[in-house]
Amino acid sequence: MTYTVKDVLNAQVAPALGCTEPVAIALCAAAARSLIPGEDFDSAEVWLDPNVYKNGLAVTIPGTGGLSGLDMAAALGAYGGDPSLRLEVLRTIDEKVVEKARAALKQDRIKVNLLKDKRGLFVRCEVSGNGHRAEAIIEGLHDNISFMALDGELVESPLVRPRTAEGKSPVSAMELWLKSLTLNDLIALTDQLNDEDVAFLREGVDVNMRLAEQGLKFGMGLGVGKTLERLARQGLMRRDMLLAARILTSSAADARMAGASLPAMSSAGSGNHGLTAILPIWAVKDYVDNVDERQVLEAIALSHMITAYVKAHTGRLSAICGCSVAAGAGATAGVTYLLGGDARHIAGAIKNLMEDLAGVICDGAKAGCALKLSTAAGNAVQAALFSLQGVNVHHTDGIIGLSPEDTMRNVGTLATDGMVETDRTILDIMLSKRFSDVQ
Repeated sequence: MTYTVKDVLNAQVAPALGCTEPVAIALCAAAARSLIPGEDFDSAEVWLDPNVYKNGLAVTIPGTGGLSGLDMAAALGAYGGDPSLRLEVLRTIDEKVVEKARAALKQDRIKVNLLKDKRGLFVRCEVSGNGHRAEAIIEGLHDNISFMALDGELVESPLVRPRTAEGKSPVSAMELWLKSLTLNDLIALTDQLNDEDVAFLREGVDVNMRLAEQGLKFGMGLGVGKTLERLARQGLMRRDMLLAARILTSSAADARMAGASLPAMSSAGSGNHGLTAILPIWAVKDYVDNVDERQVLEAIALSHMITAYVKAHTGRLSAICGCSVAAGAGATAGVTYLLGGDARHIAGAIKNLMEDLAGVICDGAKAGCALKLSTAAGNAVQAALFSLQGVNVHHTDGIIGLSPEDTMRNVGTLATDGMVETDRTILDIMLSKRFSDVQ
């Protein structure tokens, strides 16, 4: 089966309100809760794979006044989430919902379980109440509800995404196709863009720019973007395209990780990936002469394609920071394209970026992600500029392959096979730290 650029954009790019791991938990809980009659429920229990558990552990949930937690995400989804909104499931919560969720946690009615040996994105939620027990499962993709049941009986629901004729989920089928493509194939996909696609890509820019503007205005979270902007105004850092990319991207991450009630246009299932895939390219355009908006949006489309390609190899979640190696690769490809580079230059930029950032770990979603997005954005621009000047990492170096496809596959192998124990160790450290904090 083959897909069009519209298919990829529809499947891989979507607005997401809040970090997508707590959102996936809230969505699963909301889907299960929707099957229980009545206005209340007795209890909810959630089972999570290690990566969803890790990423949702400490990040602020939008609309809660600074609250966080896996159990809180489940409670919010069950009490006030609208599952039909998918990754914007929490758009409907208000103060009353937050208070109900707080009360449920105090009464120990929400339980969270870690599935230590589970591989791949997985969320399962059971909600009990009014003599009924409902269940929902999300797997593969943050909003891919694959199963719903009431009292042990399968429920047909428009919320459940159908499988292909071969029994594969839509996500896995598309990822298999993506893995079969070459870099030239991915670049060629941008030729298929129509006016509707271009308008959608521009919407993604507008959505993510609102987050960046919020972060810059209020210095939210760590205030990385606001600090970089201040240093530039003080003359302590030179404002160039690298710094511009870092400021925009980190400002948006500051706002998002602090729980701003604004959606991000996500890429490959992650809002922070979306910020990294889009904003560095949008920042660089101001330093390029004779470029029109259509070319900029084509570059962003290529960025989304490359991001999806790398994530097809690494998996949705892993011990490697996807903003660095996946969205970073997308961003450097897009910047190189925007600066007039051809496929050879784009290949070199991707290799440069991978050599530079493949060792960046993912230790969960939190305010500090703004630092990593700042690094990814700046290094994406640098990798592009280096390649355009003939600086390219040689294939004999480390995990770098003969081709960009080989390099991206090698990073996927590193993420899926080589860093499994690293991932467990990261989560163990995070859990022991939180336990110590409680003590």
